[in-house]
Amino acid sequence: MKLYILFLGEACIDKGAVISPGVDDGRRVHIPIPAYLLQLDDGTNVLVDTGMHRKHIDDPEYTFRGQEVAKVLLPCMRPEDSLVRRLAELDLSPQDIHYVINTHLHFDHAGNNELFKDATIYVQRQHFEAARELPAFPNEYFDIPGLKYELIDGEPELFPGVKAILTPGHAPWHQSLLVSLKNDGNILLCSDAIYCQDNLDHEAWGGQAEPEVARESAQKLLQIADEKDAFMVYGHDPDQWRRLRKVPAYYA
Repeated sequence: MKLYILFLGEACIDKGAVISPGVDDGRRVHIPIPAYLLQLDDGTNVLVDTGMHRKHIDDPEYTFRGQEVAKVLLPCMRPEDSLVRRLAELDLSPQDIHYVINTHLHFDHAGNNELFKDATIYVQRQHFEAARELPAFPNEYFDIPGLKYELIDGEPELFPGVKAILTPGHAPWHQSLLVSLKNDGNILLCSDAIYCQDNLDHEAWGGQAEPEVARESAQKLLQIADEKDAFMVYGHDPDQWRRLRKVPAYYA
């Protein structure tokens, strides 16, 4: 199995206000918006998250115009940051993706779900049901006729070496993934359960929807990382991002 990390643009944020309250309050930084491609040994292509909708290339304020969050978060996308372009760098199209796993359904993790009508999309059942009712999850990105969702419960092994890990706090029934690779070992795709290293170093959980629940989920991930000797990939850490292997490089 190979794990590719795709770069799908950035968000310009007030770091303290969005991901690390109490650390770098008022400091504007650019954070990466990633997705991940798993190529299984049998040739199956599994995409983890789908990034921001390509409308943000020409209209950065598309999703949050007029809302309070727009004061602290602005998407920054170039044409080459579109998911279609990034897949093409691997000689793939959306039609080549067999499965999508959404860690959760925020605009920067499910923004291109509409491209995958030929795929089966895995998401936690209770998260999907909650997201349909909450304004923090714009339904236009995921509640779309023609998409084939397979709603999952708990922590199944979705594919050989790919296990769901429930990590609520950032969002109801948010899930992370434990990926087991032959050469590079275990990798924990934390998604937004842990935004960045500062969350851990400073106990900075105030940017999460449920801070105490998020802290508990982070401790769960740390315990798994210790038990499995797993490398943790955070959701939006600009410092870690510089050290990660990105397409065309990969983990295997």
